[in-house]
Formats: sequence, C-alpha cells, structure tokens
Amino acid sequence: MSSDRRPETLYFEDMPVGFRSATGSVTVDAEAIKEFAARFDPQPFHLDEVAAKTTFFGGLAASGWHTAALTMRLLVTSGLPIAGGVIGAGGDVQWPRPTRPGDRLTVVSEVIAAKPSNSRPERGMVTVRSETLNQNGDVVQVMTARLVVPRRPTALA
Repeated sequence: MSSDRRPETLYFEDMPVGFRSATGSVTVDAEAIKEFAARFDPQPFHLDEVAAKTTFFGGLAASGWHTAALTMRLLVTSGLPIAGGVIGAGGDVQWPRPTRPGDRLTVVSEVIAAKPSNSRPERGMVTVRSETLNQNGDVVQVMTARLVVPRRPTALA
C-alpha cells in the first residue's frame, strides 16, 4: 500500500512489510535549537554559534534528542496515523550527521517487520525504520522502532 492511498487511521493489517510513508516537513531555526538545548541538552555546540565553531561539530548543531523529538512530531502529525497512537516498545536511534539551523526535515518510514501477537490477538508488533532527511536528502537520523499496533476490530471477528 503506498502512502498516498493509505487509510486515515492505520491498523496492523494496513502496515505489511514494505509499507512506506513520508511526512510533511519542518524547518529548524537557530533559536529553536538553542531553546531546546537550554532546557534539555545544555552543551556549547547546541547553545552558542561562536563556541560551537571550536567543537567537534564546527558550528551550531541541534541536539540529537531535538531531532528525535521533531521526528516524533512529524510521524504523529503527518506520517503514521496509527489507531491509538504511535506506541513504542523499544528501538534504536542513530545520528549520522547533525541537524543544522535552516534544515528542513522530512521523515521517510518503511515497515521492515510485522508480527501479530500470539498472546494478545487484538494487536501486533510492527518494526518501522524511519530516516529523517534534510532538504538535501542527507540522513540526519535513523530510527528503528518496534511499535505496538492494534488489529482492525473487524479482523478479530
């Protein structure tokens, strides 16, 4: 099923292996990077352009957790309208390159595994690999998450 023909609400049956989805986009500005960092990850390369120039990043960079939070927002608001919400059961996250001020982020996701629950027939486990891309198509985050996804109620009858 392609993302342009998907139902308004996704159930386990709507998310077979190979299902792909893309989100809308969000642009990150320097002020938002600094505000997030001040609250949650107060390191110089997230807070100050001048100080950031002498660090590993060579300039202001968003916290990876900021990128993760933006990814989650995009998935929830325009990417994966899963019935009952995007409920994580674990996963892995990688940041191959930093998110910079002015980056426009979009998330492309693909289901890489889907298994109905043996003990809870009303749901299944779906593993989704999501790449967060900047405006140049560069991957700034890779997240592989196991999600609890409800089965379509009629599928259980």
